Amino acid sequence: MSERDYYEVLGVPRTASQQEIKSSYRKLAVRYHPDRNAGDKEAEAKFKEAAEAYAALSDPEKRERYDRFGHRGVGGGFSGFDPDVFGDFSDILGDFFGFGDLFGGRRRRGEGEPGSDLRYELHLSLEEAAFGSEKNLEIPRLESCARCSGLGTRGGTPPPTCQACGGLGRVRFTQGFFTVARACPQCRGEGTLVTDPCAECRGSGRVEQRRRIEVKIPAGVDTGTRLRLSGEGEHGRRGGRTGDLYVDVVVEPHPAFERRGNEILSAVDLTYAQVVLGTSVEIATLHGPHDLDIPAGTQPGAQFQLRGKGVPRLGRSGRGDHLVIVRVAVPNPRDLSEDHLERVRALAEAEGSVVKSERGVLGRVKDLFG
Repeated sequence: MSERDYYEVLGVPRTASQQEIKSSYRKLAVRYHPDRNAGDKEAEAKFKEAAEAYAALSDPEKRERYDRFGHRGVGGGFSGFDPDVFGDFSDILGDFFGFGDLFGGRRRRGEGEPGSDLRYELHLSLEEAAFGSEKNLEIPRLESCARCSGLGTRGGTPPPTCQACGGLGRVRFTQGFFTVARACPQCRGEGTLVTDPCAECRGSGRVEQRRRIEVKIPAGVDTGTRLRLSGEGEHGRRGGRTGDLYVDVVVEPHPAFERRGNEILSAVDLTYAQVVLGTSVEIATLHGPHDLDIPAGTQPGAQFQLRGKGVPRLGRSGRGDHLVIVRVAVPNPRDLSEDHLERVRALAEAEGSVVKSERGVLGRVKDLFG
């Protein structure tokens, strides 16, 4: 067909690697594929030309002959896909045009259909996530039918071969200038036909079951952690592999603690007198109560670090820290006695602080009649 230089067609140098050749062809195939350029004869010709060039240069032996003898060395022309290179075209174009299924690249005869992976969202308390736990999950999934051993036939006898495709699961046909293979419409790619279906699974080979699965939660997991339980997903069909179960962890908020990675944050409310004069307080941690000394003159917002009192590190030794943030609790004047208020005013006077002199109605009445 084409007498243009194959390297020129693909836009690569003669020293190009196989990966560069494959990458260039992929771009051209996507750009000029007939499905994207319906009725465009020029695009069809360019697609055919690129396929011809790739068929020659992707094969090391053909490429060597082409480099030595030119088009005469490889025969030239492009008359459909060679079965030996189905895998290459499936790999290159499968994501764009479904060629993976057309060429049998997704699932070959006899391999069976793999079971689907399953996902489960598991909610944990902070303590369960920090220290690890064991959970029993109830999972609905498709399993091989016990009555027919997953074959889908009454009595569990092997199903007969599909006559339309001869058991291949796909049929070939010509589309435009090349030949492709599609899943057999008679057996839907199975290669066999269930003519006498099992009464339990109605020929599908699988039935839904609810299974209790025990999962061990390692210490230190956090929201976003994904645990994989291999082989705990849905069973495959016709001997296909079993899928996996993915457990996505969600850690619920804690009423007193805030988690940041492996660290725990909490606040302690102290009075003005305590931060001025210093004190000792008991702090609640994930690992139990801890006595904390507050030195005199501690400022609001100060942080104290309790080493090793945080969350265990997932998959590693050691634990994070617990950070305690100091807050000063300011009482509502309405909750204080008059004597308490007088002492506060005396403190303000000693400090030279300017405060409101309002004493309330009761105080003014006492002054009036006292």
